[in-house]
Amino acid sequence: MPARLPSWAWVTGLTTGAIAVVAVLGVQADQGTKPTASAARPSTPATADAKPSAEPEEKEKETGAKPKESTVPADSGTGRRIVYSLGTRQVWLVDASDAPRRSFEVWPGTVAPDPGTYTIGTRTDATTGSDGVDIEHIVYFAAKSGVSIAFSNAVDGSSPPPAEGRSTGGIRVAKADGEALWTFGTTGTTVRVVE
Repeated sequence: MPARLPSWAWVTGLTTGAIAVVAVLGVQADQGTKPTASAARPSTPATADAKPSAEPEEKEKETGAKPKESTVPADSGTGRRIVYSLGTRQVWLVDASDAPRRSFEVWPGTVAPDPGTYTIGTRTDATTGSDGVDIEHIVYFAAKSGVSIAFSNAVDGSSPPPAEGRSTGGIRVAKADGEALWTFGTTGTTVRVVE
């Protein structure tokens, strides 16, 4: 029969172990390293056709868009609003406290709104765009040269390039972003367009 340790020896062992862990963490903090979790993390299985994402410069060459910005442009006003950057082809949904709630890339048509402040007027659930694509969540906020300008998403989720030879004011967004913009962009919501 094994010998039983006194209770004070067991507590001393735990205390010594705890001190050792704190010492190791302290050394790691001094060296600028981060402790790693010992639990296994779920991973996404690799596929044969997977390819690395494009570097920012490559993405700009491929799409013509600048890399996605994480902060709302400084010259975009204040309060609850939708901010659309012509230069980065990006939209932010900003709440009343000036905090961005969502940000996403867009694919503009051939007619762009001038920089300025607009308000959402008409909203349409679904229709066919001037390029023949079925679209939904159409949020109109401007007009230029007789062309209505609106955010929308293709029903099938695609983002085709604007039709050649046509003046289109549709600013296409991904399907999930179109749903978010539709919910956020009620009639009368401010839309601030910046360079």
